[in-house]
Amino acid sequence: MRPVKIKLRPHDKHKLKNIVSKGKCSARTITRARILILAAEKNEPNFIRDALGTTLKTIQNVKERYNSGGLDAAVYDAPRSGAPTKFDGKARAKITALACSETPEGYAKWSLNLLADKAIELELVESISPAHLGRILKKTR
Repeated sequence: MRPVKIKLRPHDKHKLKNIVSKGKCSARTITRARILILAAEKNEPNFIRDALGTTLKTIQNVKERYNSGGLDAAVYDAPRSGAPTKFDGKARAKITALACSETPEGYAKWSLNLLADKAIELELVESISPAHLGRILKKTR
């Protein structure tokens, strides 16, 4: 691993000290802030590793992110995209309408399995699990 040098701006140093002293951020964020503070004080990576219980690779990654993207990129996690929604509002409305409709003959009320099978049979959705169907209906109450 090649050594990565950083030089904190005074404003960034003040911000990092606030993150550490307040303790209102996640443990991961506070650890990254401490890494930058110790690295700016010219401490060796092995000392930082032992003091904070991290790995040398983590220390290097945090310093590289600070140099390339600034303080926010180094300390905070980037937002994750997540999976796109599988069912739009129309599909949800159709499923809710189906759940409010008359039950099939021989059944007293709709079960989640029965609703899932019927929604697929009527081609309201391509596929759906009973658990997901339950979450959709729970949000519409």
